[in-house]
Amino acid sequence: MFFLSARQNYPKKSQNQGNKRLNNSFFCGMKQASISFYSAVLWSLVILGTGLFASSCKKNISLSTENLTFSVDTLVFDTVFTTIGSTTKNIKFYNPSNAPVEVESIELMGGSDSPYRINVDGISGDQVNDITLAGKDSLFVFVEVTLDPNNTTQPLVIEDSIRFRTNGTDQYVVLAAWGQDAYFHYNDINEGTWLNDKPHVIYGFAAVDSAKTLTIPAGTIVHLHKNSILYNYKGTLNIEGSKDDKVVFQGDRLEPSYDDITGQYYGIYMQEARPSVIRHAEIKNGIAGIHVFSRDDLFNEPTLTIENCEIYNHSNYGVFLYSGAYIEARNTLIYGNGLHALLVLEGGTFDFNHCNLLSYGSNGQSPAVGISNYFEDRFNNQTNVGDIPLGRITNSVITGFQDNEIALDTLQIDGQITLNFDFDHNLMRLEEIPTETFYKDIIWNEDPLFTNTQERDFTFATNSPLQNAGKSVYAENIDFFEMVRNLSTPDIGAIEQ
Repeated sequence: MFFLSARQNYPKKSQNQGNKRLNNSFFCGMKQASISFYSAVLWSLVILGTGLFASSCKKNISLSTENLTFSVDTLVFDTVFTTIGSTTKNIKFYNPSNAPVEVESIELMGGSDSPYRINVDGISGDQVNDITLAGKDSLFVFVEVTLDPNNTTQPLVIEDSIRFRTNGTDQYVVLAAWGQDAYFHYNDINEGTWLNDKPHVIYGFAAVDSAKTLTIPAGTIVHLHKNSILYNYKGTLNIEGSKDDKVVFQGDRLEPSYDDITGQYYGIYMQEARPSVIRHAEIKNGIAGIHVFSRDDLFNEPTLTIENCEIYNHSNYGVFLYSGAYIEARNTLIYGNGLHALLVLEGGTFDFNHCNLLSYGSNGQSPAVGISNYFEDRFNNQTNVGDIPLGRITNSVITGFQDNEIALDTLQIDGQITLNFDFDHNLMRLEEIPTETFYKDIIWNEDPLFTNTQERDFTFATNSPLQNAGKSVYAENIDFFEMVRNLSTPDIGAIEQ
């Protein structure tokens, strides 16, 4: 009222205009207030509606009260050498329920003092907490172990466990590893005689130096790490196994899954070695079982004599003779290698008697025996050619899956290169029978009727063509198993029946 009476002194026109302006301002203000009010109300309704909508759609998540199930109740690591880490193994745990389950904790009970290490779904540590596992889902726990030396020659069982706590219930998976001490060689020089009461493990190389002698006695087990070698440089290496106590060379991974894995280490490497011997050895799962490079010209004897050995499952070669070395082999089985049982490259001397030189390898494309007196050195852009003063294979088996199990490739330079081959009384496999006179009394392309090549059983049937087919003048007194041979009509191959 007071506001209206105060406006009565204005002229009428001005009063009308003023009222008009006043009313416009008033209604604009009211309009803006209304908009602000309705906007606020609208947003409140939107928020309230959204909340009600979300509330109406949200359901309470019901967690499972069931326990977990596991792929194993005990995770076992076969023999693990002290100080060497194991391969990685895993445990898989499952949620058998349709509903999710809350795993409160997964804990390595030995804690930080445990030789074991765990990783849960990418998280490492002694304990992992609060994992929600969806219904019917599963996760992995990865486990490794490294053991401390136990100062004993006998393996020990080292145990720990992993606790899974779910819904207040504890479940355990046992961890068990066989721990074995060993003699470790890391790029060291060796001479004398190795002890055989514990295994020997080679990292890098274990070397025999110039003019030194190393003897590895019967019953010694030698494990080589990846790419490692037993290296004889101008020295003497005598590996003296026996029929009942072989010397064994293999990789340092002892899990069953590594039993037939090739290429786990390089092999036994000899460079310009003095006369050396390997008897009753089992050499398996490397790259090149025995690699003999060149020779010491001061000695007329063989660089290496191999007797009653079994050399198999190498990624490349069983025996590799290179650049003038001299190898004699008797009563030896060489088989199942990726490329060749025997490779001769850039010349050398070899004399194999009563041996089985077989392919049956994983590659399946290379002949059992490859012989060449030259090598194309592409790095220096030259071809190196060597002599073969004697290349003799007698009373032996050269066969496998291929049509051609011997490859002979030689170069002659103006008659200056000596090539002297003698292949006599063998069973051999070649698609096209050669006419060279150094092939004498060969049994061509017949099945030797081995008992079971997949099971490494190279005994043979009584009607085998190997039976009584050897040459007596080359007959060895004993066979691979040290059984006495029939010296007048010996069997072909390493085994006499």
